[in-house]
Amino acid sequence: MSRIFRKIVGLGAVALMSACVDPYEVEVGDGVQLLTVEGMITTDPGRHSIQLTRSDTYGSVFEGLVRPVSLATVVVRDDTGKVTYLEEDSEVKGNYLTPEGFAAIAGRAYTLLIQLQNGKTYSSLPEVVAEPVPLGEIDYYSVTFPVEGELEPDSGVRFVVDVEDPGNINNFYYWKTENVMFELNASPELYMDRETRQPAPKDCCAVCYLGENIGNRSMFIATDDDFNGLTSRIPAMFIPDDGLRFITTFRMDLRQLTVSSEAYRFLRLVKQQTELSGSVFDPPPANIRGNMISLDDPDEVVLGYFMAAGESNRRIYLHGDELEYRQPLSLIADDCRVVVGAQENPPADWTP
Repeated sequence: MSRIFRKIVGLGAVALMSACVDPYEVEVGDGVQLLTVEGMITTDPGRHSIQLTRSDTYGSVFEGLVRPVSLATVVVRDDTGKVTYLEEDSEVKGNYLTPEGFAAIAGRAYTLLIQLQNGKTYSSLPEVVAEPVPLGEIDYYSVTFPVEGELEPDSGVRFVVDVEDPGNINNFYYWKTENVMFELNASPELYMDRETRQPAPKDCCAVCYLGENIGNRSMFIATDDDFNGLTSRIPAMFIPDDGLRFITTFRMDLRQLTVSSEAYRFLRLVKQQTELSGSVFDPPPANIRGNMISLDDPDEVVLGYFMAAGESNRRIYLHGDELEYRQPLSLIADDCRVVVGAQENPPADWTP
């Protein structure tokens, strides 16, 4: 910054400080509270979940809280008239679960029906369940991204799947992760007392197990327009390396979902919006309409999408020493149990 410019800025600041400014109060009315529906049922037996939330927005600038919608009646009905009631999770409000062992049937159409405590009713459009496509071979490898001004690049692990696409139908794919967990390594022998700043080694614990819900940098979807009936290698997941996840053993379940063409269109629009570069040339973000409608008010905007999909999945254990590149170790100079969510013993299904 030049001296002349600094002088002008300084004079402007003095002028502003010496001026008498009356406060200008802006009253912003409450925005519309939008019901959001998220979740899916699949052909994989288990407890499938539907989340109901309501967003409080204020004006066009400030975004308020997102609150769970509790005490609703939530059911799934198939095209034969069979109805399945979901019950609200006792620990997570606004999360509604199917009975144990529930599985959607390929070829059937399912509709989600919701009645809120205030009597308002909502319905999804019917979703037809596609046949699940078996997971082929899964490979993974390190990828790096240069960071301007930094010696170490950003990095992570990319997972690639062999998709053996059936040739008799147009398929739409969506990949997700679940049950992510890894060995969390710490150095309790390096602990220092926070008051005295003197070494105070701890006897326990150097290894814990941490489960987490990893937010992905991208949404992984694909259509077989270019490989219908062929086997193709498709990027299906990317997990960032934070200097902790890939020190020793990392685990995740990779879910391959075959979704409807309407669900794929919704996911593609969401992907486009979440991956905007943030430049002035980007289109403004907008609420993307899903397949949920209000039965009381057709003009009411309902966000989210109810999906019914075919599912194939596989559990993957990754050992850090197999990777070509890993981030420098993030040192935890303490008992690893101080990390929120960490547990000393592995879960019963930890079988690397």
